[in-house]
Amino acid sequence: MDKREITKAYQSQKQYFNHQTVASVPERLKLLKILKHNIKQKEEDIIAALDEDFKKPEFETLTTELLVVYKEINLFIKNLKKWQKPERVSSDLINFPSSDKIFHVPWGNILVISPWNYPFQLAITPLIGAIATGNTVILKPSEYAPKTAQILEILISEVFKPEVCQVIQGDAETADYLLDLKWDFVFFTGSVNVGKIVSQKIAKNMTPHCLELGGKNPCIVDETAKISTSAKRILWGKYLNAGQTCIAPDYLLVHENILNEFIESLQKNLHEFYGKDAKESENYARIISQKHFERLVGLLENQNIISGGKHADNELFIEPTLVLNPDLESKLMKEEIFGPILPIISYKNEEDLEKIILKNDKPLALYVFSENRTFQDKMIQKYDFGGGVINDTVVHFVNDKLPFGGVGKSGVGNYHGKHSFKTFTRQKSVVNRKTYLDVSIKYPPYNKTVLFKKLLKFFR
Repeated sequence: MDKREITKAYQSQKQYFNHQTVASVPERLKLLKILKHNIKQKEEDIIAALDEDFKKPEFETLTTELLVVYKEINLFIKNLKKWQKPERVSSDLINFPSSDKIFHVPWGNILVISPWNYPFQLAITPLIGAIATGNTVILKPSEYAPKTAQILEILISEVFKPEVCQVIQGDAETADYLLDLKWDFVFFTGSVNVGKIVSQKIAKNMTPHCLELGGKNPCIVDETAKISTSAKRILWGKYLNAGQTCIAPDYLLVHENILNEFIESLQKNLHEFYGKDAKESENYARIISQKHFERLVGLLENQNIISGGKHADNELFIEPTLVLNPDLESKLMKEEIFGPILPIISYKNEEDLEKIILKNDKPLALYVFSENRTFQDKMIQKYDFGGGVINDTVVHFVNDKLPFGGVGKSGVGNYHGKHSFKTFTRQKSVVNRKTYLDVSIKYPPYNKTVLFKKLLKFFR
């Protein structure tokens, strides 16, 4: 789509929101139900698109793309009427008599920029919240997952009028142009580096926003951890989507007393998960593009690879790989990996953990594997992160009662469930003063100063 068409689409939504009353809750619920119905009709197409984009296993598409979307849309259908009701709050004595309320109103025209790693779910989930709360949406999906982007465009065009919701496809230049426009709210999911660009561009208009980014997520395994169970849960969270998950464990910190036994369990479970040759497994995805493939292969240079490491650029395949005690100053330990490479670092004590974890910015996630309650609590309280799990990985994402988001460079704002409702609305306060009584103390001439000073004592 060229710039003229983008501008036309943008202006159409701007005019619609400015000149139309916000769609009623029943109208919005009707749209959500139609969206759900159409997604169900296109399930096989969505599965095929993700397979074509980067050989995403069908089971992973069903669980991490479709299930998450269905849960979110069902939650909004069930609760939107209740959430949308104005909140009554007690009035202030100074305003007596009055009735005071908080109204939840849409921001207006919203831009959603979604990523390639979960290209269906991370596009539709925020869109559900934005549409359900009465906003208009322009969705810019990632060009790295073109088949899924095509499905999104067809799906959205079948459900919504373009002045309510529309997909605009394109590359980084298209995203750049969209960000130059003045939005009422921007929702971006992607890398920290691109997130910085987004933040800078929208700052000129002081645009409210939610940035879902990433970081180097530590995974701590102390000497009390249940080795086999911990190994399985870490490997699942790491190699899901071939490691291309913003909340995947980025690196392991394993206590030296169990290091060798833990590595053996990791290697054993990798074999059970993906067989002798992961390239032949139907349960393992590929890297999204040549550019991302080459970056990941470069991270393996001069590393102590103890398992995996094979790759095939003609298939964009990188074997699930374990690296032991990498140099903390190497690119592998300075960049978010976002791929199927898992560094393992041994530690002796909590001082070692602190030196390593605090070398990086606040992560999106932190994981602790331990049977020691005191240690669990200390790690969770000591380090700052977006969301975490004790004795598992990634699973906090699926609980829609928990806000999902980062902190610092790993993100701004959060969403999921009612937290999406809060993100895509703003609070509008209204005081309704009654006219049957009008206390004159506030009006000039100010000849009640002595009386007011006595009244002020109640507030001091």
